[in-house]
Amino acid sequence: MPFPIHRPRRLRSSEPMRRLVRETALDPADFVLPLFVVEGEGIRKEISSMPGNCQLSRDELLKECAECKALGIGGVILFGIPDHKDEEASQGYAPQGIVQRAVRAIKDNVPGLLVITDVCNCEYTSHGHCGKIVDGDVDNDITLGWLAASAVSHARAGADIVAPSDMMDGRVAAIRRALDEAGFPKVPILSYAAKYASVFYGPFREAAESAPQFGDRRSYQMDPANGREALREIALDLEEGADMIMVKPAMPYLDIIRMARDRWDVPLAAYQVSGEFSMIMAAARNGWIDQERAMMESLTAIRRAGADFILTYFAKPAARLLG
Repeated sequence: MPFPIHRPRRLRSSEPMRRLVRETALDPADFVLPLFVVEGEGIRKEISSMPGNCQLSRDELLKECAECKALGIGGVILFGIPDHKDEEASQGYAPQGIVQRAVRAIKDNVPGLLVITDVCNCEYTSHGHCGKIVDGDVDNDITLGWLAASAVSHARAGADIVAPSDMMDGRVAAIRRALDEAGFPKVPILSYAAKYASVFYGPFREAAESAPQFGDRRSYQMDPANGREALREIALDLEEGADMIMVKPAMPYLDIIRMARDRWDVPLAAYQVSGEFSMIMAAARNGWIDQERAMMESLTAIRRAGADFILTYFAKPAARLLG
């Protein structure tokens, strides 16, 4: 047999050559940084399970946002940790709630930075679940009113995008209707359309102080074994008015990202969640892997699978490396 005419290694011979033919590119604008805001002043409390990430008071949050803007990062998504929690998640939709005040502060002090708000209840309920508890379970339809009120309050504060993450049935329609009726028809909805009941959320529970006080969230978040169900969930959210869709977590569900990308031509996000971040950081700190290469390889894999943008705790170091 003659030696093959085609030699793929020709196109791998040097870094300039590899860069020229590279199929998937990363840019700081592809990243959204999750941030956790708390009450007080001068607070920058590191999250022990997520090195380099902190709970931030508003003054420190503004410094973080200014750095994100300077690095060219695509935006931030806010999670609020109030001083007071109750069974009605009242601080989630209070006009002067912690996220609402944070949004206004960012818009006043860091103009031009895209601000997304997480619309959920788990950080605001005393029991840590994502809605109203009735007979030991989350009542879907009562919870929709809380979510709609939260989304409107975020839009009123100046949020650019609202992102419901609760996985209640019908939440996108309820939020879209409420936004339109309140005079915010231009505010888009980024739906956590396929959000799995994943073990990889563990470190986030510390960050957002939102661990359920009883049971778990498997009656409303998706079963990790199901793929076709994710497509049904996404289709329903798009029918209800979602402008963008998200798959969460990212790397354990690259197949879902690819299926969604192949089926729908809408903006698609993926959330590289806390457990994905913390595993890479822990392995790197033990000297088992190279942190920068693992970070960039994981982000590239998520983009290659089809995500248009990535919610990631690596947003700042990845942006610096790309810069």
